[in-house]
Amino acid sequence: MRLAATDFGGDGRPFLLLHGLGGDRTAWETLAPQLDGRAVAVDLRGHGDSPDGPWDWDAVLDDLEDATVQFGLGNPVVVGHSLGGVIAGLWALRHPDCPAAVSLDGHRSATTHPTNYPGLPEEEVVEGLARLNAIFDAQLETITRPSSEILSVLRTSPELLDALPVFTKVTVPFLLVLATRNLPVPPDLAPLFDAHRAGLRRDLPPNVEVHEIDASHGMVAERPAEVAAAVNHFVSSRFSA
Repeated sequence: MRLAATDFGGDGRPFLLLHGLGGDRTAWETLAPQLDGRAVAVDLRGHGDSPDGPWDWDAVLDDLEDATVQFGLGNPVVVGHSLGGVIAGLWALRHPDCPAAVSLDGHRSATTHPTNYPGLPEEEVVEGLARLNAIFDAQLETITRPSSEILSVLRTSPELLDALPVFTKVTVPFLLVLATRNLPVPPDLAPLFDAHRAGLRRDLPPNVEVHEIDASHGMVAERPAEVAAAVNHFVSSRFSA
């Protein structure tokens, strides 16, 4: 499958940019030019201007392999947001020679098991998650792409629900940029998100470097300069050490 892509140009180290669920490559228009290197952003299969296809993790990674060849990226730094951040982890597993990988708030879904929410009573978590799932389902109904088939696969995929086991196996330099602001949800659900972040901080594997940023999950649009600076610093520090 040949993915739709935008080559933002630039000199130096290549970057491959992966958007989140329901997004497309235009999400990177402000951030990409601020990276220290040549940035190429793709539309994942079933998103944006890329063709539809069965959502299979290996097939998605194969698509990206083809894109790196098509654009002559060699061995790029892979940066992904949300779902793209999970894929960045999977790419790093497949490519142990990858120079670095970065996940921008792509880690553990906010609708996972109550044990991932320390400090809250289980019944409060269960009730809150049911409400969150209803909110997210309503939002997904407004998305024209990806297809319902892809959404069905993603909802039942353990890599999406909790990517931390994937991150644990990554051996390349890996950065997780963690948002510290909540999504726009009803105020009484705010403690659920606070507990979710506390669970992440507790459970993140030691091989993952964490950078927290004063933004919500939409950090790519909200704080592009700050996110780009964090990525640049992480990558450059790995090569100057």
